[in-house]
Amino acid sequence: MVNLNKIELKKKGQSINLTKNNNNIGEILVNLQWDQQVKAKSTGFLSSLLGGKPKGVDLDLGCLYELNNGEKGCVQALGNAFGTLKQAPYMELDGDDRTGSLSGGENLRINGNKITDIKRILVYSFIYQGVANWAEADGVVTLTYPAGPAIEVKLDEHRNGQIMCAVAMIENVNNETFKIERLVEYFKGHKEMDHAYNWGMNWVAGSK
Repeated sequence: MVNLNKIELKKKGQSINLTKNNNNIGEILVNLQWDQQVKAKSTGFLSSLLGGKPKGVDLDLGCLYELNNGEKGCVQALGNAFGTLKQAPYMELDGDDRTGSLSGGENLRINGNKITDIKRILVYSFIYQGVANWAEADGVVTLTYPAGPAIEVKLDEHRNGQIMCAVAMIENVNNETFKIERLVEYFKGHKEMDHAYNWGMNWVAGSK
């Protein structure tokens, strides 16, 4: 049974280790929710003629991963890199919510029982479409798993104009558990975020 208690990582660098149930971590669910509309700055007939209606924001969930065998990659809707749960990289994106209106949001599933294969995971969100206004998107990422309380990271340290947010780092601790650390750092794009966390991948433009 999932523990309904919740722990919020509020400060940059704050972290927590996952606990085990019968020596297993189980499936880790990383969920992204956000406000689907950026509010118009003005209202009325003239405003609507000038495009003042609320505009949808497409906020995407994804991750960079590094396996213990040296394999590196990303899981995200952009480029249709949805991953696989039971085979490497042992993490999979459920789908792509273009509006934020789905009650389930976007979900990234991680096979916690493959901990000996996973070195680290950088969970990120980026604005694929719409104004790069994180303050109004009001995003929140929640990590849940069978043996412990939910872990919440709010994207509340805003840097508008930057489309990419590194949300949290999930790191292998002695092949026994994962440490979850709050990041909430903003970047111009994938390449800049990659460089900041020393992933060393080559990036090209993609679409979905």
